[in-house]
Order: sequence, then structure tokens, then C-alpha cells
Amino acid sequence: MWEYEIIEYKNFLKLERSLSENSISAYTNDIKKFIQFLEIKNIQVNCNEVSSKTISNFLIYIYELEISSYTQARIISGLKSFFSYLLIEEKIFINPMELVESPKLIRKLPDTLTFENIEKILKEIDLSTYEGTRNRAIIETLYSCGLRVSELVGLSIQNLFLDIGFIKVLGKGSKERLVPIGKHAVKYISIYVKEYRNSMKIKDGHEGFLFLNRYGRKLSRNMIFIIVKDLSKKIGLNKNISPHTFRHSFATHMIEGGADLRAVQEMLGHESITTTEIYTHLNKDYLREVVKEFHPRS
Repeated sequence: MWEYEIIEYKNFLKLERSLSENSISAYTNDIKKFIQFLEIKNIQVNCNEVSSKTISNFLIYIYELEISSYTQARIISGLKSFFSYLLIEEKIFINPMELVESPKLIRKLPDTLTFENIEKILKEIDLSTYEGTRNRAIIETLYSCGLRVSELVGLSIQNLFLDIGFIKVLGKGSKERLVPIGKHAVKYISIYVKEYRNSMKIKDGHEGFLFLNRYGRKLSRNMIFIIVKDLSKKIGLNKNISPHTFRHSFATHMIEGGADLRAVQEMLGHESITTTEIYTHLNKDYLREVVKEFHPRS
């Protein structure tokens, strides 16, 4: 019963809500955690037999696991979505998640890099090799365009309009957007394509992707994380960074430089302006400098 409903739910998320495979996987993993709880507690119920009491016991269970409030909130959100779907499809008639509230979350400001640290990372890359040239193009593109890692690995060579300074990005929910790309990113993408990619033997089905590994296959998300981690170690950066750190840095530096919030929202592909507003909570040093420069009594 559960397996069939999860398959149907995955189809719903894909066809009705147009979610990406990564998002669908995250939603279904939350349901699997609940099913795992039922198995551990030897509770044998179908989807339409889950009570609010069972849900309450599950919430106590995940709380006692001492997982973060963010993870708890995500699991609760995933279950709410699943049971709401069952209600819409009339597979259940009472939603056991109806009165459940998510834990209060402290809004955490994202980690960013200084422009100086980004420059150090770029200078550390060895441009005498295929991987080095490709990696320079990758880091330049992440920082120049503020891409998500999934958008970067999925970037199509046909969606590069470098002559006019734009790339077309396939974002969350398969939504396309045009993003301006800086001259340095254009330069290193062009070098990578002309000097290396054009002469590679590319595997069938991978011809459209811009960034490839040495075997002619599309790069994985995990490989981008490894590239970033290795570069941060090389410059002795005492900070845990990821590809997303360049996206946060892009947004923060744009807003610090005076960019319009709506323009940054459009470039990042945020559905809501409130998501972009987190980048207005800038570091204290920057705010202090703004007050010094613009306040009449400073």
C-alpha cells in the first residue's frame, strides 16, 4: 500500500508540480523516514489508517533523535505535502497532519566569501591542465551568475549566448531564466571550450552538457563539491564552503554594491522576494561603513 502510494505521489510531484528529481527524492525520503518509524515501533497501518496520535509519536521520535530543527521542519513539511496529496486524491478523508506545527526556526545568514578570498581561490587554479582550465571556468561561472550547483552541472552548451553576455539556465521546477554572465567567466568558458572540450571524445547522451569530466561525461554535483573543497584547502581557508557559497557571495556582493533587490531575485531565480531579502542582512562591518558614509551625524 505505502509503496504504491509513494509511486503515485512521485508521479504527482513530477507531472502536477513539475518538481526536479532532487526535490522529488527529498520529499519521498521524508515519507520513508516515517515508514521506518512505523516498522521500528511495529505499527502496522496503511496510509488511510494513520492517526494524529501516530503522527505525535513520530514527532517525539524524531525530536529524541536530536536532529536539527531544520531537518525536523523539512520532514514535517514533507509529510504535510504527502498527506495533503492523499486528501486531494480522496485517498484519505481526515488529514492527520492538519494541526501539526513546524518548529520555530532561527533565520541563519548564509556563509559568504570575501572578494579577496575568491581572488585567491581563482589564482590557485593550475591553468596548464584540462581540469584546471575547466575548474577556472566553473568557479568563474558560479560566482559570476550565482547559479545553484544543479543548474551549473545541467548547463547546456546550446544555452550559452556569450556574444551578448547571457546564459539560459534551467532552474527549480524546470523554469528557464536568462542570466547575465561576466567577462571573466566568458573568457574562461571560451578557453575551455576551444582548447579542450571541442577536441574531446564525448560519451553518447552527454554532448549537450557544457562541463564534462575527463571521460567525456557530465560532471556530477558531488564532483563540484570536491573541486570547491580542494581549492578552499589549498588557500588555507578556515571555513566550510560549498558551491552554494559562491551563490551566496554573488548575491551579497551585488546588494552591497547597490544592486536592486528585484534584479537579484530575478538572477537567482527566487520565486519569492522574501527569499532574496536574507541577503540584505549583511555583515556588521559593512553596515557600520554605510552609517559612517551616509548618516549626517556620523
